[in-house]
Amino acid sequence: MGRVIPRGEAARAADVVRGMGLVFTNGCFDILHGGHIYLLRQAKEEGGVLFVGLNSDQSTRRLKGSDRPVIPQEERAEILAALDVVDGVIIFEEDTPLELIKVLRPEVLVKGGDYTVEEVVGAGEVVSWGGRVVIVPYKEGYSSSDIIRRLIAGGRDNTG
Repeated sequence: MGRVIPRGEAARAADVVRGMGLVFTNGCFDILHGGHIYLLRQAKEEGGVLFVGLNSDQSTRRLKGSDRPVIPQEERAEILAALDVVDGVIIFEEDTPLELIKVLRPEVLVKGGDYTVEEVVGAGEVVSWGGRVVIVPYKEGYSSSDIIRRLIAGGRDNTG
């Protein structure tokens, strides 16, 4: 089971596991859903250790709007850390995980299929030190923003 790693301890934690297949992915993970679980499981299959970069509350607000996140960063981090596929969660304040990626130096960088390799922040850096970038196919119908809109509208969907 994972744990929440303070940002100041991220480099040391990565040093301990580097060479065991250190995989990194990131996101806001505001309302955890099936698409997130699929991404995390696929990411874990790419190596032996999965670290997840988590956008802080302020970072999430800048990216998603003033009404987000719905769940505070500490709780989002604990939820992710409780998943058996996640070995560590690191909260970052920046809008992108680039600085965290440079600190961790993962062997594999994973993002969801709504990105291309060229769009993945940190892809060039990971490849430069011999790592690889993996795009996990996007699962249609899974979106925290869509879930929030449906909740506000008062229902699951319009199909039944």
